[in-house]
Amino acid sequence: MKTTLYDKDYYLWLEETVQLLKEGKVKELDVNNLIEEIEDMGRSQKNALESNLIVVLMHLLKWKYQPTKQSGSWPRSIREHRRSILKALRNSPSLKRYFEEIFDESYQEARKQAADETELSLNTFPETCPFKIERIFDSEYLP
Repeated sequence: MKTTLYDKDYYLWLEETVQLLKEGKVKELDVNNLIEEIEDMGRSQKNALESNLIVVLMHLLKWKYQPTKQSGSWPRSIREHRRSILKALRNSPSLKRYFEEIFDESYQEARKQAADETELSLNTFPETCPFKIERIFDSEYLP
């Protein structure tokens, strides 16, 4: 198998790919690796959105269902992950559809993680999300 610049020096490959694109030298592009990288970028954005959503939901659950253990780090974490979600949706509005697709699945994962972290029974947390989406995005909202 032939070793390509992509395999030897990824950053140099990126720089050369950008330059070739700027110069319109499409025939010289390493198209297969370029396609793979663009697809990976999309997956990365989706994964980050899902991860941030799970963290927000988990901390909201912990805040609501374990009030005696509320910690100052939870609101900070909620704020940071909310900000990341909103920024992703602002920069890529088409991710809103993906957000809606993964919401229920992300909530189920957040329930499991909240149960693990709090050592409360999974049944402590409602099977359906008790938080309205608008409230999840509200920077001041804590249940």
